[in-house]
Amino acid sequence: MPITQWGGSAIKNKKKYNLPPYSVLMSVYDKELPANLNESLESMLMQTYPPEEIVLVCDGKLTCELNIIVKSFESEFDGSFKIIRREKNGGAGSACNDGIKACTCPYIVRMDSDDISLPDRCAKQMMAFALDPKLDMIGTYAEEFDPETGLSIAVRKTPLRQEQIMKYARRRNPFNRQTVAFRRSLAKKVGGYSNLRLCEDYEFAVRMLMGGAKVRNIPEPLVRYRVSEEDMRRRRSFDHTMGFIKVRRLIHSYGFTSFWDMFCPCAVQFALMLLPYGVTKRVYAKLRKK
Repeated sequence: MPITQWGGSAIKNKKKYNLPPYSVLMSVYDKELPANLNESLESMLMQTYPPEEIVLVCDGKLTCELNIIVKSFESEFDGSFKIIRREKNGGAGSACNDGIKACTCPYIVRMDSDDISLPDRCAKQMMAFALDPKLDMIGTYAEEFDPETGLSIAVRKTPLRQEQIMKYARRRNPFNRQTVAFRRSLAKKVGGYSNLRLCEDYEFAVRMLMGGAKVRNIPEPLVRYRVSEEDMRRRRSFDHTMGFIKVRRLIHSYGFTSFWDMFCPCAVQFALMLLPYGVTKRVYAKLRKK
C-alpha cells in the first residue's frame, strides 16, 4: 500500500498528470542525531505527492534513540516502510546500493538523514519525469541553513541544462547530492554507487552521464540542509582532501576529464587544506554564491 495518508492533493495530481510512482532511498548511521532523522523522514512523508515506499538502510548498528525512531515509523507505515539493517558500517555508497536493490519503483528519490525536503519537492521532480519520459536524472537547488538558528545561509545553485551539466561535471559535482532523483533501471545498469567513502555521489553522477543519462536541474531550492562550523572544518581536513583527490583521479581514469580538469580542483582543494581556516571559509562562501 502506498503512503497516501499524507498530502491530500497527491491523488488528484497523479490522475491529472499521471505522475510516476517513486521510492525514497535514505541511509543512516550511528552518528546521526535522532531529531534530524525524525525531521527528515517526516519531510518525505509530508510530500504533496507522497512516495510509494521509503527504503531506509541502517548502515551498521544504531543507537537506542535512533532505533526507537526507526521502529516507530516502521510500525506506523507497515508494508510501505522498508528497513535494511547492515551489521557493519560500509559507507554511504555501499548502503545506497543495498537500498537500490530493495526499491521497487521506476524512480528513486535520494534523501540524506539530516536534511529537509520541501513539501512540493517530489511532486515537481516526478512532474519533470512525466513531462519528459526520456529524462533519467534530475536535481534541484539546495538551501544551506544554520542548524542552531534555522536561518538560511546560502542557496547552492547548479547548472540547469544538459550541456551545462556535462561541462560543469568535468571539475565539480553538477548536482546537489541530497536533491537527486533518478531512473532506477539506468542506475542499476551503470553499476549503482561505488564503495568510495567520500564523494561517491559525484562519481555516481559522472557514470550516469557516461551511461547516456538525460539530465537537468530545477532552479528552485527544494531541499534544506544543515551546515555547521564542524562541517566547514571537515571539508578542509586531510581525509576529506584525500577523498576529494581520489575521486577526481578515478573519474580521470574513466576518460571523462582531461588532466587539467583533474589537476586544477585538486590543487585548489589541497591549498584550502593548508590555508588558515578563516581564508578557506571565505573561499567556500564565494563558491556557494557562484
